[in-house]
Amino acid sequence: MKNIFIEYPKCSTCKKAKNWLEENNISFEERNIVEETPTVQELNEWIEKSGMDIKKWFNTSGVKYRELNLKEKLVSMTYQDKIKLLASDGMIIKRPLLIYSNGVFIGFNEDRWKKLNR
Repeated sequence: MKNIFIEYPKCSTCKKAKNWLEENNISFEERNIVEETPTVQELNEWIEKSGMDIKKWFNTSGVKYRELNLKEKLVSMTYQDKIKLLASDGMIIKRPLLIYSNGVFIGFNEDRWKKLNR
């Protein structure tokens, strides 16, 4: 399986993560999270593969998150409603995402990402 790096190109954390992948000679397929927002099917698969709660997939520091008052709304939403919401707008999804053969990384954490080189 080819690594998939999902980013928002203007995001400084995404740039840092991309540079890290390149410096560590880790090949990846690039994908713009706004132009090609993950589908409901992809999100279901990746959330399960990540082992993380769906609430960790929301970009809580993003403008859209605040504009839509998601802190309040997510509490009463079903899992499927949350998935549909994430699939509706890439700016709501925490980034970058790295989908690799053994899992999914959400956000950039160099110590965690070093596991790719082992």
